Amino acid sequence: MNRQSQAAVLFLLGAALLHAGTTDLYLRYVKSGLRPLVLAAGAVLIVTALATVRYERRRAKAQGTEGAHVHPEPRVSWLLVLPLLALILVAPPALGSYSATRTGTALQEPLAYPPLPATGPLSLSLVDYAGRAVYDHGRTLAGREVEVTGFVALDRDGTPYLIRMALNCCAADAQPVKVALTGRIPPVLQPDTWLTVTGTYTPRRTEDPVNGGPIPFLKVTAAEPVKAPRDPYDESWNN
Repeated sequence: MNRQSQAAVLFLLGAALLHAGTTDLYLRYVKSGLRPLVLAAGAVLIVTALATVRYERRRAKAQGTEGAHVHPEPRVSWLLVLPLLALILVAPPALGSYSATRTGTALQEPLAYPPLPATGPLSLSLVDYAGRAVYDHGRTLAGREVEVTGFVALDRDGTPYLIRMALNCCAADAQPVKVALTGRIPPVLQPDTWLTVTGTYTPRRTEDPVNGGPIPFLKVTAAEPVKAPRDPYDESWNN
């Protein structure tokens, strides 16, 4: 590729990053807190592309050779543009049950347990419920009605899980946190369906068949299908 073509690719990449950062598309790749960096990277690439074009035109004009002795670049090099167009035009799906059932639970012991409201159902992140159920032995959950949201996955033996993929910075390091379901489970469960589950703590646990990690149970009293959240990943894992 010559400099002009390189500038075009840089411009398209910058535009793709700006498009992702100004929509929810970036949440398929990185955590929400990195949005300013995505936008900044896109702006830098576009400025670099424009500066490259300006420099090349000035250089060609100064040498009096603009349009002369220019060797055409191989057309195959423009295939580099295809992934950029895919980034702009196609939103990749978030990681789901296929990845989750092939990866061991990544549940970690929380540094602290924030106080919970004294009344009403407890609306908890799935990671928060799992951490309290395993490492705090349900002390803050006993006798309380809780509500958690996640997507459905079925283990090899048919055990239904409610799962959220937790991540440190980006989708490449996402790992599942799993809660097994018992009680009034819906008769038909489709993998990757998002559910808001209402239930109560139970001390029952199992081991993840992939890595032997702890998986707590939630005793279901009600379950309702819901739309996938705007941000499908759980960022409270390492907070």
